[in-house]
Amino acid sequence: MSDQTPAPVTAFMLVKTTPEWLALTVEERVHALTTEVVPVIEARTTGVRSRFYDTEFYSARVTDVWVWEAVDHHAYQLLVDALRETPFWDRYFEVVDLLVGTENGYARTYGVDAVTTIST
Repeated sequence: MSDQTPAPVTAFMLVKTTPEWLALTVEERVHALTTEVVPVIEARTTGVRSRFYDTEFYSARVTDVWVWEAVDHHAYQLLVDALRETPFWDRYFEVVDLLVGTENGYARTYGVDAVTTIST
């Protein structure tokens, strides 16, 4: 039997830093995020959390991956709408790609064990 509860949404936001972002000092970057981006996300969304990964050591196309988890598609949509209204979107970072999915969606659909989730 498949689970009928809404599946959480996971989005892998692949971004590349802009020259404007790189021109800022580390302190200015932290200040920009904490005053210009985070408050907008907190004011306009509920049910989202994130993790941020640096990838510039391994990729020239993408410098960072921001992983977003949202309780549902509407929460994710509100997140993207909020981010687009901040300097994060296309000023500090170029959004290179968005990969959005639900973890083990096939298992939920077919009511089977998530055999592709492996822990050793």
